[in-house]
Parts: sequence; C-alpha cells; structure tokens
Amino acid sequence: MTRQEGPRSFGRRRGHKLRPGRQALVDTLLPKLRVEPPANGGSLDPATLFATPPSDLWLEIGFGGGEHLAAQAQARPDIGFIGCEPFVNGVAKLLSTIEAEGLENVRVRDDDALPLLRALPEACIGRAFLLFPDPWPKARHHRRRFVSPANLDLLAHLLADGAEFRFASDHDGYVDWTLYHVRRHPAFEWTARRPGDWRERPVDAFPTRYEAKALERGETCTYLTFRRRSRNPLV
Repeated sequence: MTRQEGPRSFGRRRGHKLRPGRQALVDTLLPKLRVEPPANGGSLDPATLFATPPSDLWLEIGFGGGEHLAAQAQARPDIGFIGCEPFVNGVAKLLSTIEAEGLENVRVRDDDALPLLRALPEACIGRAFLLFPDPWPKARHHRRRFVSPANLDLLAHLLADGAEFRFASDHDGYVDWTLYHVRRHPAFEWTARRPGDWRERPVDAFPTRYEAKALERGETCTYLTFRRRSRNPLV
C-alpha cells in the first residue's frame, strides 16, 4: 500500500472474492491501464498515458463500480479519463466494462489518489468528479473526508481555469461540509443559480449505483458544481 500522508479518505480495499473472469482482468488488463506516480517523485505527463493525446483530461476520484466513468468515457472518446479507486472489486467491475465496450480512453489508479494527484502538472485537468464518496459520518472521522482545505488546494492546482469540480452526495452532513469548505476557498465559485442546479443531476452526467440505491431508499441527492476561477484576477 502506498504510504499515506495524513488520514486516508477511503475504507476497505477488498470485498468478496472475484469471479475468475474478473480476476483475470485484474491480472492482465489492469497492468496495461494502471497509472502510477513516478518513483523518483517527479512530474507525470498525462499526454503520455494515451496512444493519441486527448483533447482534455478528466478525473474521477473514487469511481466505485465505474458506471459514471465508463459512461462518460463512452460518450466522450476524445477525452482522456483517469479514475482513482482503491477498492479492487470496483476496479474489476470497471475493467469488465472497459473490455466489453472497447474503451481506449480510460486509465486507472487502483490505490490512494493523492500520490498520483501530486505528480500531475498544474492546470492539466478539465473536470474533476467526486461522486457519492464515503461520508465518514462520525465526527471523529470527518478528517478522513476527501474534501479538505489541503485537498482543495491540490485540486485548485490541477484544475485548468474555468474547469469544473463536481460533487454529489445523499448525505446532508457531507453536502454542508463541502459547501462550507469549497465556498471558503478563493479558487472556486459555486455555479448554482436556482434550486434545480443542485437538486437535479447535470444533464451530461450519468447515474451511479450508489445514487440509485440512495434514491430507492427515498433519500435526497444533492449535486454541486464548482468552477475554478481564473488564475489571472483581471480575466
């Protein structure tokens, strides 16, 4: 496991034993798609990750079973996607979809996202997603939430001017936490202009299984979109 700096923001690494077919994908396909930060601590050029340099690079942190990531990649073959997810069962599910759909524009980080994010160059990400993350509801675990001043500094560094950071959750406490921290950060502005902007999933987004389960339980889902402000205050 990658050495952590501070509390980790993810839970378990494994669930039930993988079926043989999915284990085979983890053994054979994942090494071809895996993204690792440089061992020497240097910077990673994302353009080298794809056979054809993509028009933009989008990032999903904690993709779960990969439903949203795969659907976005299928809808936007011109864009390169990096998905970060330490839960091997979720990674295996995404790999199954990648193989079935023939997706060539997805790369995977099957470990803690932070070491990789620290290796990416400034302003290289055109859109970042944090969808239905573990809310860490107990007060003593709040420091494990991915949304934090330090991680927002990192996202602000990675996002290009005008890029979006999209967050979604069915946990009111984490929604309030995110609004509080992101709206206090000088690099971000909340784009909402009407209630529908946070009550309805963005029109170009796709549902996840966690969202579907929340809606089946009768929970309310909230969708927040933030924009990276210009680095030049005169623009």
